[in-house]
Amino acid sequence: MRTLATAALLAGTIAAPVLAADQPNIIFIMSDDHAAHAIGAYGSRINQTPNIDRLAREGMLLRNVFATNSICTPSRAAILTGQYSHLNGVPVFNRFDSSRMTVARLLQQGGYYTGMIGKWHLGSDPAGFDRWEILPGQGSYKDPLVYTATGEHTYTGQYVTDVITDLAIDFLKTRPRNKPFFLMLHHKAPHRPWEPDATHRAQFENRWIPEPETFWDSYATRTDALRENQQRVVDDMTRRDLKLTPPDGLQGPELTQWLGVKPTTVTVTRDGQSITLTGEALGRWKYQRYMRDYLATIQSVDDNVGRVLTFLDRNGLARNTIVVYTSDQGFFLGDHGLFDKRFMYEESLRMPFLVRWPAAIARATTSTAMALNVDFAPTFLDAAGVAIPPDMQGRSLLPILRGRTPGDWRTSMYYRYYHDPGDHNTRAHYGVRTQTHKLICYWKKDQWELFDLVADPQEMHNLYNQPGQEKITASLKAELVRQKNVVRDDDQFANEQPPNGVDGPVARLRGK
Repeated sequence: MRTLATAALLAGTIAAPVLAADQPNIIFIMSDDHAAHAIGAYGSRINQTPNIDRLAREGMLLRNVFATNSICTPSRAAILTGQYSHLNGVPVFNRFDSSRMTVARLLQQGGYYTGMIGKWHLGSDPAGFDRWEILPGQGSYKDPLVYTATGEHTYTGQYVTDVITDLAIDFLKTRPRNKPFFLMLHHKAPHRPWEPDATHRAQFENRWIPEPETFWDSYATRTDALRENQQRVVDDMTRRDLKLTPPDGLQGPELTQWLGVKPTTVTVTRDGQSITLTGEALGRWKYQRYMRDYLATIQSVDDNVGRVLTFLDRNGLARNTIVVYTSDQGFFLGDHGLFDKRFMYEESLRMPFLVRWPAAIARATTSTAMALNVDFAPTFLDAAGVAIPPDMQGRSLLPILRGRTPGDWRTSMYYRYYHDPGDHNTRAHYGVRTQTHKLICYWKKDQWELFDLVADPQEMHNLYNQPGQEKITASLKAELVRQKNVVRDDDQFANEQPPNGVDGPVARLRGK
């Protein structure tokens, strides 16, 4: 098996195709906002994911995979380009320049038949794909509209996770047999507003979901950024999030306004009696409502992952097909009282990453090596025998997947989030995470957080400016500066970010 093309990829040139009989097929399955701690193989206490877990049993589970910017569009751009946000030009929800070199273009030029099915959320048309069928913007859970290069189709009466899988399996059935394939299969679920289909909703309807230990976090010792955020389960979930029934006859702008309200009281029926919930009781009810819907959408994803694996088995494709399951970032499941992502805290930063490749990866293996979403593109190119461009900032995970972590592998990582105030009023910040500590700087507020991840894995105690922390603080600040320089972050987007280019009417401009 070749791992790299022998000729180096010169700047501005295209690598010659490396066609080898043993080039693996690649299926990259990515959900949206699926927290690692809602996957059985990662020790979930709240749900079971037998089909996703199968990838861990039959391949490798990576425990320390992190997003470099924990938000949908930037993470997708980082995965495609192998570059951090400040170099690929997508720090927020701005339109991706489809003329940029991507892993899809390079694999296509290397002889692969390429496909993109599902949630794209990058504004511009996909490029480098022989076939693409995408949701406009965020897409819809029910009756999803799907765009192609030449038209569009609404799948009336169907559920988005099923539709995306149907289209993916059709891609596999109709592919040319004389080429390896690369398929990006991107699910909308479990993104907000967490709308499950009836079958999966019923599975969780009466289930009690345990609250995380940090659900009632007081935020003591943390910075103002955490207290100012507006992504709290108790305070910031809307009537739309909670699926409350609007008054009869309400429609148009009035209905939108009603659904956008964050209720401080909710009336429910228990044992035939109406009860009005407020305060702590309401907060606990909101958590249960949120998690039941969220987990039900994940169950649909898990079932559909099973459909894809079954297709590979039945068609003799499993052995030499790399199957990855991941999410575009982590997500808060009531941790620190939060939903959504964005913060550099562990639940948001950490991405699930399970990979099966029977021809090359040993069964039931794990790795604690530190990996990043910018590593995904180099990994696929390396596995395919296609040269990795020198401007990709990630590093191939292939040695790790084969059980041989290089001695010079990274022991720290750099993170930066730009969207301030943005959605949920989450403050801009950057930081560094090592194997034992994390330092976060909210640069617009000149406030810092320091966590000992060994003694305080839940990040409850900010040690910044505490006696005895001077040496580790100085060391982490030096590492933060070093990392920032290494990845060539010159504060390109620190003070001004590009406009939204991926949602609403701007996402409907086909052909540009």
